[in-house]
Amino acid sequence: MRGVRPGEEAAAGAVVVAAYRALPGAHLSGDYAVELSDVERRAREAEVLVAVAPEVASVPDGIVGCATLVPDSTSQWAELLEEGEAGIRMLAVLPGAQGHGVGRALLDTCIARAHELGRRALVLHTTLWMTAAHKLYESAGFERYPERDWTPVPDVPLLAYRLVLLP
Repeated sequence: MRGVRPGEEAAAGAVVVAAYRALPGAHLSGDYAVELSDVERRAREAEVLVAVAPEVASVPDGIVGCATLVPDSTSQWAELLEEGEAGIRMLAVLPGAQGHGVGRALLDTCIARAHELGRRALVLHTTLWMTAAHKLYESAGFERYPERDWTPVPDVPLLAYRLVLLP
């Protein structure tokens, strides 16, 4: 896992869009696919991490996963974050690379980075239909945080999860 490098933004964005397109549900309504693909902007305004598997020749730049770490509540990418919290947005793994630990490695890297930043908690939102992600988050110690659930667009309710890092 590492930060996205200049010139890799389009490939990383394509991974995120492909992962979201493979899901059921109405989460790609409006211009959300454009927002998902805009890794260049996210890299300027937050921290974008990528998982690289150079041995996968069919994948441009070898990027098989991507996640955005929102460092704090002042970020434009913060969704309902409070002071002292970091967030995770748009954690995605290329459909053909799912089930091989890529998502877990990205999640673990985000957790470690939030620790390095001294955050007291890490918060993320997920859709109802991202059931594999729910299991991943729960296995890493995240707990449901229903008081932060929200519906940013009709028909796309988001469930909040939270991991306490510091008491």
